[in-house]
Amino acid sequence: MTHRPAAETVLRWLGRPHDMLEPGEQRVLHSALSGEILAHDVNAAVSAQASFGDRLADAIARVGGSWGFIIGFFAFLAFWVVTNTVILMARPFDPYPFIFLNLVLSMIAAVQAPIIMMSQNRAATRDRLDASHDYEINLKAEIEILALHEKLDAMRHEDQRRIEDLLVRIGERLAVVESRLTDGASQRENH
Repeated sequence: MTHRPAAETVLRWLGRPHDMLEPGEQRVLHSALSGEILAHDVNAAVSAQASFGDRLADAIARVGGSWGFIIGFFAFLAFWVVTNTVILMARPFDPYPFIFLNLVLSMIAAVQAPIIMMSQNRAATRDRLDASHDYEINLKAEIEILALHEKLDAMRHEDQRRIEDLLVRIGERLAVVESRLTDGASQRENH
């Protein structure tokens, strides 16, 4: 059973009527009113939907953007240059200016760059989902804080009304007591 707050409450809390709220805002409002938990692990949801290619792109980007890869690649380049200039001096398979090495480096860069871009696009999508989820959580917290303020204000007003009623009754009783005292004093003076 869905509880829908009064139109003026939604307008006061969110600044626009219920019908003009985004689906995410309606979901947050429903969650706040029903007491459901809104938080969930966005990363787990994204990981569950990731294809093999997505996971491979993330792994390649993780390796390609690490110090281990950079140091290993420098070691490979040094090995290549030393092998073709010092060890294989008589018959190097890639003599200076290392044209084959340039071809290999170009091919690696041509393949690695789009794979890293795919991973960055997935990271950007995950960041947008995180930001949207954070907005919903913050909105729900704000709605619940506003609801608590309204409840506290209502309780305070009710307490003030009770105190005012009590003071009126006390005043009435004091007036009765005072009139009795005045009547008793005037009767004693007459006797």
